[in-house]
Amino acid sequence: MDLLTIGAFARACRLSPKALRLYDELELLRPARVDPDTGYRYYATAQLRQARLVAWLRRLGMPLAEIRTVCAMDADGAAREIRAYWARVEAETAVRRDLASVLVDHLTGESRREPAVMLELRYSAHSDRGLVRPANQDAVYAGPRLLAVADGCGPAGAHASSAAVEALRFLDEGEELAAGSVLNLLEDAVRSADEAVQDLADGDGDVGTTLTALLWTGSTLALVHIGDSRAYLLRDGALFRITHDHSVVQSLIDEGRLTPEEAVSHPQRALLLKALGAPGPAAVPDLRLQEARAGDRYLLCSDGLTRVVPDERIRELLAAEDPGRTLVDEANAAGGPDNVSCVVADVVLPTRR
Repeated sequence: MDLLTIGAFARACRLSPKALRLYDELELLRPARVDPDTGYRYYATAQLRQARLVAWLRRLGMPLAEIRTVCAMDADGAAREIRAYWARVEAETAVRRDLASVLVDHLTGESRREPAVMLELRYSAHSDRGLVRPANQDAVYAGPRLLAVADGCGPAGAHASSAAVEALRFLDEGEELAAGSVLNLLEDAVRSADEAVQDLADGDGDVGTTLTALLWTGSTLALVHIGDSRAYLLRDGALFRITHDHSVVQSLIDEGRLTPEEAVSHPQRALLLKALGAPGPAAVPDLRLQEARAGDRYLLCSDGLTRVVPDERIRELLAAEDPGRTLVDEANAAGGPDNVSCVVADVVLPTRR
């Protein structure tokens, strides 16, 4: 067997030695031989094909966890997985492209597109204690402009989630919001929500809450997110998750150290990296604008749904006529181990009066 040093192998496959050491640790690309005395890694020339595939997939931007899945497949299966991944990238890029046009139009004061059609939200909210928890620590809100889900934790978790949602409720009132200023307004409101939860916690590090909310401007949605509650978009039959969990297991998935399947039963699956009310400096939430189209359906939910109902099943149920209650019932049918809350909103053309 022809062996190459890690340096020679790195040059041949265009991966850095540092990357090769990481892929060894993740069992994605193990060396053919490790010197027992020096720990130096050697690779077989036959491994160059897989190494180059990994390098190409990384250039595509594919996460390490998905690359590990692709590398374990035969050629046909790998090709299907890459096609599916790129279809998701193109769909997400199209959304960002439309958002960029909205921002350019706002900054220049001009529009090269057709005048925007004002749209409306049709919404519903459901929250349930589940079948195991003694109390419901989730809080939900759904109004003409504001949609929100919060999932409290600790002995005062119910009060924490309610305080976070209450701090945003004023956004559902008053004059119509401009897309250009809505993110600043939302960021200030979340800062107030964090202060309200910290006051409630009074130094108790076990009290906190997640918060995921959408604020409607008439043509655009502003998203704020902190924790592991989620927001999804159902568009043209395809489901997109538009939030990223701030959790220990998600960070391990991102690094390729854990698969999504392994995360379901991981002992640290409930540990958060960010939450409102956490001691220390205020956590920075994710903020973004989300372009909206007539026919879009949005779901905001606590992890009581996503821990027991897979995304594909969520997609199927979300496409139904009245999915909110059905999604809650599905979580309870799967054991209802946690509180479960869902806010569903449809983007629709205004009703003629």
